[in-house]
Amino acid sequence: MGAPGRGRGPVLGTVRTFDEQRGLGVVADDLGVLRPFHCTAIAGGSRTIEVGTEVVFRPVAGHLGREEAADVRPLTGR
Repeated sequence: MGAPGRGRGPVLGTVRTFDEQRGLGVVADDLGVLRPFHCTAIAGGSRTIEVGTEVVFRPVAGHLGREEAADVRPLTGR
């Protein structure tokens, strides 16, 4: 998952918001830390995701030093 040294390992979270028109969303990890993401960060080629979806993602350094969610993947079978 990604280049060595960039970000941390996979984290579980839940999609808190997602604006389909702007392609922007926010995911919260199990501790409540919020990380923004763009629709291009959704794995599998999808450009939309439902609010409340449980996901696994990688926290990575984003713009202005703020962490973002990358490689956002919906969990299946939960």
